[in-house]
Amino acid sequence: MKIALLFGANSFEHEISIVSAIALKKVLKEELIYIFCDYNRDFYLIPTEKITSKRFSSGEYKKDKKLDIKNGGFFHKTLMGEKKLNFDIMLNVIHGSDGEDGKIASLLEFFNIPFIGPRGEASVISYNKLFTKMYAEEFGVATLEYEILQKDSKKQTNLNYPVIVKPLRLGSSIGISIVQDKSELDYALDVAYEYDNQVLIEPFIEGIKEYNLAGCKTHEYNFSIIEEPKKEEFLDFDKKYLDFSRTKRVNEAEISEELDKKIREAFIKLYEPLFCGALIRCDFFVVDNEIYINEINPVPGSLANYLFDDFNSLINKLALSLPKNIEIPKTYKYIHKIQSAKGK
Repeated sequence: MKIALLFGANSFEHEISIVSAIALKKVLKEELIYIFCDYNRDFYLIPTEKITSKRFSSGEYKKDKKLDIKNGGFFHKTLMGEKKLNFDIMLNVIHGSDGEDGKIASLLEFFNIPFIGPRGEASVISYNKLFTKMYAEEFGVATLEYEILQKDSKKQTNLNYPVIVKPLRLGSSIGISIVQDKSELDYALDVAYEYDNQVLIEPFIEGIKEYNLAGCKTHEYNFSIIEEPKKEEFLDFDKKYLDFSRTKRVNEAEISEELDKKIREAFIKLYEPLFCGALIRCDFFVVDNEIYINEINPVPGSLANYLFDDFNSLINKLALSLPKNIEIPKTYKYIHKIQSAKGK
C-alpha cells in the first residue's frame, strides 16, 4: 500500500504537524509520500528520503514539486502537461485549524480523495470545545462544568478557583493557563484571546486522574492500551511538542477492569457514527470513579502510534474500512418533468 501523508497547513499547530509527519516515517512500513501544505496553503511534494524539520523552517521545500489538487487527487506539472500523484490512501496529519476544523476534510471529500481522518461534521464538533461538550452530553458522556467567555465580555467567572482557561478552538495546550485566584484571571484571558475570541473556563482539580484511549472501528473496534499521562499540572506547549514525536510504545495504565470497561464504553459512545474513518484519541478525566471527557483528539499527535502494538497493520485495516458515500443518481428527472409539463 502506498500512503500519502498530508501535513502542515495554516495553523498555530503547523510545526507540531511537521513533527508528527516525520515521526510516522519511523513506524509506518508502507511506501510513504509526503505532501506539505505551507502557511499560504500551497501544496508541495517533499522527497521522502530528504524530509527534515529544517527543510521547512529554511523554506527549502519551495524548491520541491508544487502540486495542484483537483478531482481524484494531486497533480504536478510535466513537460507534456501534468501527472497525477499515485497513492492508495491519504493520512490527514494536519493538527489544529485546517486539519481538524473541517476544511481539509471537506476539500478531500469534495475532490473524491480517499483519506483516513475525521470527516467534516466530526471535525467541526471536536475542534470546538463547547460543541464537544454538548455532543458528549447528548450521547451520555459526562463533562466538567464550564463557562464560555467572549473577548468583549467582562473578565470574570462564577466558577470557584482555581480554574483553567483555554482558547475555545485550539489544541496542544497553546494559550492555556491555570488561574489560582481572581488577580491572575485578566492576564490568562489576555493570553487565550491572542488565539481565539472565545475561551472556555473549567474548574482545575489538583491531582485529577487522566487517561487516554485511542482507537477506531473497522469490522470491529480496535482499541489502544489505556495510558495514564505522567505529567505535572498539565502538559504545556513545549512538553507536548516533544510528546508529538513519540514512536515508542508507552506503558499501560494500571487500572481496574471496571474502570477499563467504563472508559472503553465512553469511547464507543463518542466514536460512532460520527468519527468512522478516523483514528482518534479521547482524553478522559476520572473523578470518584466517574468518567468525564476532557477532549476528543480527531488527529492526535503522531496519530497516537505509541499506544498500539502494531500501528502499521491498524492503518492498513482502517484504509479498507472507510465510510462509503451515498451515490447520487445523475438523472435530472425533475427538470425533465418540468420541461415535459411545459411542452418543451
